[in-house]
Amino acid sequence: MSLPTAEPFFPLPTGSTDGERSDAVLPRPTIIGVSTKMYMGYSATRTWLYAIRHAVDERTGLAAGNVRPFVIPSFPLLPSALNSFEGTTVVTGAQNASWQDGPVTGEVSPGLLAEMGVRIVEIGHAERRAQFGETDEVVRRKSTAVLASGITPLLCVGEPVRSSVDAAVEFVVGQVLSALEDPARLGSLILAYEPVWAIGAPAPAEPAYVNDVVRALRPALSERSGVLADSVRVIYGGSAGPGLLAQLPEVDGLFLGRFAHDPANFAAVLDEALARNTSAA
Repeated sequence: MSLPTAEPFFPLPTGSTDGERSDAVLPRPTIIGVSTKMYMGYSATRTWLYAIRHAVDERTGLAAGNVRPFVIPSFPLLPSALNSFEGTTVVTGAQNASWQDGPVTGEVSPGLLAEMGVRIVEIGHAERRAQFGETDEVVRRKSTAVLASGITPLLCVGEPVRSSVDAAVEFVVGQVLSALEDPARLGSLILAYEPVWAIGAPAPAEPAYVNDVVRALRPALSERSGVLADSVRVIYGGSAGPGLLAQLPEVDGLFLGRFAHDPANFAAVLDEALARNTSAA
């Protein structure tokens, strides 16, 4: 069955095709996203979505598109999220997807998600790898299927233990390239750099370390993929919350977790993103 494809979260540079080198690089909005994982039930999530919509409506500066928020709830709450954020710049994402349609009980296909209006799918999170045995091959199949549906993969990458910057970069480059059948599609992804050792920790990874890794990661990926370094979108996740964004000038934004399950914290990070883009203008 052929299903309509979703709009990509980031359009490609005018006059170029995906992966081609070009001097036309799109402006870099600040990306602020949050996943609810399984922390909240149905009713609590609907209440949370209402509060997030209220926070978005209060911030008229979001309409300019320089800050791109996204929200990734549990599968049963996707219709509620899509309805909640209709008419706003907030994009709804999914926490997972299958790599195929048809007789696969209990899974959800990218084509179905695209038809609903989902525009981002989280792929390769460390929890999926550790708890469900997702391998590089599984991640690659999912990335390929999600891209084919016109949805933006949010590819989660990060080294398992605290190491040197060079070792972290090499590990992450390997993860990214193993997730792509065609390295030239790198510009169609958002990379969520989440050092596994920082996920669920009391504090995020040291800002200096994150900046050094991301600063080295873009040219390393560019060299191996042929994609312009400036087209590589990297956001940071791993115990991220208010007050962190200003310390990470090298990243394109934040992927928030449990700290943003308090709507006030999500609103605070949106304010920080708006202030960052105003000062950069």
